[in-house]
Order: sequence, then structure tokens, then C-alpha cells
Amino acid sequence: MLGRPIAHSLSPVIHNAGYAAAGLTGWSYTAIECGAGELPGLVAGLGPEWAGLSVTMPGKEAALVVADEASPVAAAVGAANTLVRRDDGSWYADNTDVPGMVTVLRAAGVADGATVTVLGAGGTARAAIAAAATLRAAGVTVVARRPEAVEELRPVAGALGVRLSAGRWADAAARFDADVVVSTVPKGVADPLAPVVRWWPSAVFFDALYDPWPTPLADAAHVAGLRIVSGLDLLLAQAVGQFEQFTGVGAPVAAMRSALAAAIGRP
Repeated sequence: MLGRPIAHSLSPVIHNAGYAAAGLTGWSYTAIECGAGELPGLVAGLGPEWAGLSVTMPGKEAALVVADEASPVAAAVGAANTLVRRDDGSWYADNTDVPGMVTVLRAAGVADGATVTVLGAGGTARAAIAAAATLRAAGVTVVARRPEAVEELRPVAGALGVRLSAGRWADAAARFDADVVVSTVPKGVADPLAPVVRWWPSAVFFDALYDPWPTPLADAAHVAGLRIVSGLDLLLAQAVGQFEQFTGVGAPVAAMRSALAAAIGRP
């Protein structure tokens, strides 16, 4: 796994548990500190023993650039969290965050045609828009602190066939009137919204954070009786997609989930 900072990552726990459960002796997964500027040189120097790479911030855009070919979803989003080495030595880029989001949202009961509000306009917001496209969302409203950041998302939404609306951050507490609310903002940014937000009955709240957990917004959603999805749910779901692309075998999801739960001290 490549990224910076990377020491806190739980991905090695998930993947290595999967290798052990699947009987993939000799396989290992490790975390490597790597910035976006260093990524091309590092990838170029890897030997044939490397089956693939997970890529986290700040290297997701660089991962797309170094790839010889990219999946349609990675190309549309403009970022890749997965690099897979093919038999001919070339690299294939994908974004498993998107199907991971679809998986966890469907598991929470989200149906096709839902309305979606996304807090934030960064890389995770791009994945959320792509997930909304897969879910055939009736519309997506992006609420961001910088209006120009929302404008930068319009080509992504257009390529995915998503109808995108913009919301002002000053009005964020009133923009939770959607079937699904996805928070992609950094730790602490959305905390002031928790006591004033107007929750939509029977909505699903997905907070991409998992440290700390629960966030104040997640607590407020729980009190309001909403179904809640956490960043840990996404972490596992996107790892399952990577595992299967790296190894070519079905992921032992139960073992991977148990290892993640043990690592964070939860039952």
C-alpha cells in the first residue's frame, strides 16, 4: 500500500488476514510511505513479484497516470486506488472505492433512484458521485466550502450521467433532505452541523471517516433513527475488490471482517 501518511492504515491487517484464510502462503501486504511525486519512480522499480498496489492519498491521481490502462470508472473519476500488474508487466488502474460504496449503501437498504447529498468536493466525493451513478440516483447535491470545487466536479458528473446541483456550506444543515447523505469532509469539519441538522426520515447516513468513531454527525444520525454506514465498512468493501483483483480468487470476507474488528477492538 502506497500513501502518506500511511502508518495508521488498517489495510495490511485486512489483506494479510485474507491471504492467510485463503491459504495464499508466500503472499504479503505491506505499507510504504510514498508521496504522489515519488509514485512513478517507485512503481517503475518494482519487480515481477509484485501482484498489485493499493494507493491512498495523496497518490490516487498519480496512480492513474502511471497505469498503461484504466477501468472506465477510474478514468471517469480521475483517480485510482488500485494498480494491478498484468502478465505482460503492464499496470491496470481501477477504483474499488466506487463499487465498495455501492456495496455498503445497498447493504444499508439504498434503492435505485435515491436522492443523494454529498458533503465535500474532494476525491472521495468523486467516488460518491460515481456510486450515485451506479445507483441511478435521481440527483446529487454537493455541498462544499468552496463553490469552485463543486464546479470542478461537473465534468465528472457529466461523464457519469449524474444530474449535479450545488449547495452552499452556510446552508449545509438544511441540505440533508435526501435519501442518502454522504460526508466526505475531513475530521472535525462537519461537527458543528450535528446539533442543527434536519434529518430526512428513513435516510441513510454514510460518513467516510472511521477515526474517530462515531463522529458527532453519526451520533446525531443514530439518535434520529437513521441507518448508518461508516468508513470502516467502506475500507473493508474496497479491500475485498482489491484482494480479488490481486489474487484472482474469491475473498474470504468473514475472515477479513473479523481481523478488522479485532484490530479496532470491536466485537
